Amino acid sequence: MAEIEYDDFLKVDIRVGTIVAAEEFPEARKPAYKLRIDFGPEIGEKKTSAQITAHYTPETLLGRQVMAVVNFPPRQIGPVRSEVLTLGASDEEGGIVLIAPDMKVPNGQRMH
Repeated sequence: MAEIEYDDFLKVDIRVGTIVAAEEFPEARKPAYKLRIDFGPEIGEKKTSAQITAHYTPETLLGRQVMAVVNFPPRQIGPVRSEVLTLGASDEEGGIVLIAPDMKVPNGQRMH
């Protein structure tokens, strides 16, 4: 495992946002959803896609808070311009489990 300096970690801007829209992404190579996430008034709503279909449906994602990196450059993923990277970890079968605060916090809060 490579070590980094604390200042390097601070360059990664990880924020809390609430999923306000989730829909199927049939054009994706691997099963995924298109998401819109509200990061509060400073950042606003951002679009992304996420391969999280193993444990979530669009209906169960609405209103859920998640953690995402908000300062990566946008990436084009098929017809979706992904503006943030939603964070998750793989379970034993490879399904992605979202990383989120365990209590509700204001959208846009930075991870400390």
